[in-house]
Amino acid sequence: MKKVTFSTKTEDDLIALSEERKLFIEGNILKVIVSSNESFKTYLEAAIEADKDSRRKRLELTKVVQEQNNSLVKKAEENKILVEEIQEALEDAKAAKEEALSDLDLMHKKSQFELINTIVNYALYVIVGTGIVTTALYTFAIVHASGETTLIGNTWSNLFGILLTNSFSIIGTIMGVKYANRGEGGKNEGP
Repeated sequence: MKKVTFSTKTEDDLIALSEERKLFIEGNILKVIVSSNESFKTYLEAAIEADKDSRRKRLELTKVVQEQNNSLVKKAEENKILVEEIQEALEDAKAAKEEALSDLDLMHKKSQFELINTIVNYALYVIVGTGIVTTALYTFAIVHASGETTLIGNTWSNLFGILLTNSFSIIGTIMGVKYANRGEGGKNEGP
């Protein structure tokens, strides 16, 4: 291995630089520099020590940075897993929401259908009951030869006309409600 020597002026300049600014030559070049000057030999020993300290500090810093990078990579992987879990939970929540809305819509339709059935049943009871009572009165008046048969007949006829009109009105209203519910956003099919 070839050895390197500096001129006396260069050696003196390097020594002065180290004393004034604490700057030394660094690196593998220190292994090949030789000098007969005792003060420069002292400089070289100090430079070698400073180089060792500098390398040790850089190595420690590199280790710290590598540990931090490893930690950041692990955290990024954990975050990625958490994001995926959150996405899955969000999808599950959306599906549960859709199912709940579907169930709510079904319950609404069912309760609406039950209400319509109840209204229709009571309307039919009233219509049939009124028709039976009026027919019974008219029949009673005819059987007993009452003089009021004409008046009761006209009342009976008018009452049946009104009952039929009201029953059709009720049925029309119910059908209108069903038709209107089918038109809400085009999604309701009715019961």
